[in-house]
This record gives sequence, C-alpha cells and structure tokens, in this order.
Amino acid sequence: MLGKIQYSGATLFEQPLSEVLNSNKPLYQLANKIDWDFIEENLSKFYSKKGRPSHPIRLMAGLLILKGLRDLSDETLVDEQWEENGFYQYFCGAEFYQTSKPCASSDLVHFRKRIGEQGVKIILKASVDIHDKPLDSKDEIAYADTTVQEKNITFPTDAKLHKKVIDKCNKIAKKEGIKLKNNFKKKSQKLLQSQHNRNHPKRREQATIASKELKRIAGVIVRDLERKLTTEKHTEDIEIFKKILLQEKSSKNKIYSIHEPDIHCIGKGKAHKKYEFGSKFGILWSQSRGIILSGFDSRNQYDGHSLNGLVENYYEINDTPLKEIYCDRGYRGAKIENTIIQTPKPPLKRDSESARRKKRKHFRARAGIEPVISHLKHDFRMGINFLKGKIGDAINGLMACAAFNFKKWMKSFSFAHFYDLKIALKSIIFYKNIIKMCSFSDCKTFNKSTEKLKMNY
Repeated sequence: MLGKIQYSGATLFEQPLSEVLNSNKPLYQLANKIDWDFIEENLSKFYSKKGRPSHPIRLMAGLLILKGLRDLSDETLVDEQWEENGFYQYFCGAEFYQTSKPCASSDLVHFRKRIGEQGVKIILKASVDIHDKPLDSKDEIAYADTTVQEKNITFPTDAKLHKKVIDKCNKIAKKEGIKLKNNFKKKSQKLLQSQHNRNHPKRREQATIASKELKRIAGVIVRDLERKLTTEKHTEDIEIFKKILLQEKSSKNKIYSIHEPDIHCIGKGKAHKKYEFGSKFGILWSQSRGIILSGFDSRNQYDGHSLNGLVENYYEINDTPLKEIYCDRGYRGAKIENTIIQTPKPPLKRDSESARRKKRKHFRARAGIEPVISHLKHDFRMGINFLKGKIGDAINGLMACAAFNFKKWMKSFSFAHFYDLKIALKSIIFYKNIIKMCSFSDCKTFNKSTEKLKMNY
C-alpha cells in the first residue's frame, strides 16, 4: 500500500529546513524545480491498494536521484550521509531536520525492483522536463552512440570458473544435507594457486596440467551432486555448471560468471582494454540542450539494430519529433520511419556545398557525445554496474542519464546565479560612482562622466 510523508511536529526551538538552509544552493533549487507530483502520480501505479503502508514515493525517488547525483552506494547514502546532510533531507521531502535513518538501505533494492525499467523512465522524463528551454529546429536533431556498461565481476578464466563451480556445489550440498564422495576443497585451492603467473615459460606446463585437473574435479563433483539431489530447486544452477564445463575457446554465448550468466564479452577496439564484460548501452544526446534524451540497454546487439529501441524509448520520454540522427559508422544500414539516419561517408554528387558543410558540421558536433559518455562512467556510476541481472543493466544506465541531466541543470543554475551576482556588483559600483559625481555643477560634465562609466561597465 502506498505510504505518505510523516511530518513530525515542530518543537519550540525547531525551525523548518526551508528556513534554515541556504536557498541559493543548486540542490535546494533542484528540489523545488522537479515536478514531484508528476513522479508520484506515475509511480503510484506500481503500488498495491492493500497491505502495509510503504515508504513515501518522494523519499524513495529522491534517494535514488541522490545516489546517482553524488555517486554513492545505498549503504553510504542511507546509513552515513543522510543524518549529516540537511540538504539531502529537504530534497527528499522532509520538513524538519531528522536524526534517524529514513529507511533501511535494502529498501532501495526493493524500490528498484518494484518500479523496474518503466519507473526509471519516468524519472528520466522528469530530468528532461526541467530543462524548459524554448524548443527550436535544432532540437529535432540528435546524436547517438553506444558504450559498454561493465559488470562488477572478476576477469574470467577457466580455472577461476571451475573453482567457483566446485565451491558452489559444496555449498548446495551442505544446504541440502548431501554428503559427497569428496569435496576437493584443499586440492582445488592448491591447483588454483598453480595458475599464478601461468604465462611464464617455466610455469606454463604445470599451470596447464593444474587447469585440466580442476576441470576434471569440477565435472566429478557436478555429476555426484546431480545424482544425489532429490529436489528440482537447483536445476538452473546445475545447467549453468554443465555449460561452463562444456564450453570451449570457440564456443558462442559463453558464461563468464556464475552469478551473472547474462553478460557478454565485448571488444570495442580500445588500446588499453581489449575486452569488456557487460552489456552495450546506447544514448541519444541533444547538443542544443546539452542533455541526454534517451537510453537503451541493447545487450550485445549490432549498433544499427539497437537504434530502434533507443528511438522507441525517446518517444516515451519526449514529444518533439526527431528529423535527423547523426551516428558513427557502426550504425550503417539502420532505418527508422520518419527519421533520417546520417553516418559518415563520401559526399554525394548531388549535394550542394551548403549541404556538405552542414553534414560536416554535424558530424564534428557528434564527437561531443564522447565526453558525455566519459562523465556518465566516471561521475554517475556507469563505469561499473553493481546492480544484478538484465534489469539492473537497464536501471543503472537510465539512472545515470537522469543524474547527468539533473547535474546539468544544477551547473546552469550555479552559472546563472554567479552571473546575476556579477551584474549586481557592477551596478552597485556604477551607481556608487554616479553618487560621487552628484556634486558636479556642470550638467555637461556630469553627462559625459556617466557615459564614460557606462562604456567601462
């Protein structure tokens, strides 16, 4: 059941946060700018009308936004920084300062599962809507690109995976009360240690023998466990173990992690990182507004095939029609109805000089999406994804896009506030000098002096 914000009554010496906090801070202004009614109205459909009252939507959505804005984990935000920061409490709808945690950190996990990808799209739409700049023809042009969102897993090797299979089988056997012929705990640990520095010429042969022995032991223990299991509760795990044991170097759709079996090995041609383990995430960026308009988790699809999902998500969030999308050569062959897909290629003979200049300008502008991706990875929790499963990939990517848009608004507010202060300071100095000149008896001299001051300021 949907819960409501509980306001504690003010004591004699207690003041509302709105009166205590500095109202010129960007986070304070962002809290007033976001359309919380829109978020609550659209997220309330994910709640039942029966049962125990939940935490307020304003609180949970606010915590989710703060997590992305400040690049914090659930535990750090709720357990450590909530009680220390009055601005966080005001942002999440608290009226007075609170000295206790608003919820358990695990409640954020349940909230993400509750709203899913559709709920996060609503938050992304709210982040786009706060940029209420008047629309023009430039807003009908967007730029697209993809990046790899890496999962929080160790670098996969056959030896590591076989050792994990052995440990997982022993854990299942202990839980179900099954006695295996041999658990191979000490032997498997010793064999794994033999993999250290395996590329050294003197250790290569020993490491290869140890790797084959680990695979043999893993097969023995998996077959022993499968024979003795009486329930079908662990059937999925057993199938994953079998697939790991059967996969070879040339196999397709390999498993690289037992707890994250859906990740992919992706090579993007980077010199410093040959392979990345995770999923592709595409973004649609507007240069005229400087914000991310849409995001889409495409797993390991060809970039051109992922563009359909990216545009579908765009129209769920935005109302402005897209006339042109400028992409790199990875999107060759992509087609979208009522939208022109432009990729770099030699100019056509029928193109005029102005048309060629226009295309060249937009392809150069498309390079501006690369630093946007870099900010998403380094500042907004997209570098390593800690959320589980396919739905975790989609939620993490979309929340990073929403946090980027919110941060963009905060920076623009800070600049505008600084500019207003600068203008005010110049005005004070200007009129102060005019007052000094009020003693001039000659009107012509006074007018000439004021004109000279205006030119300086």
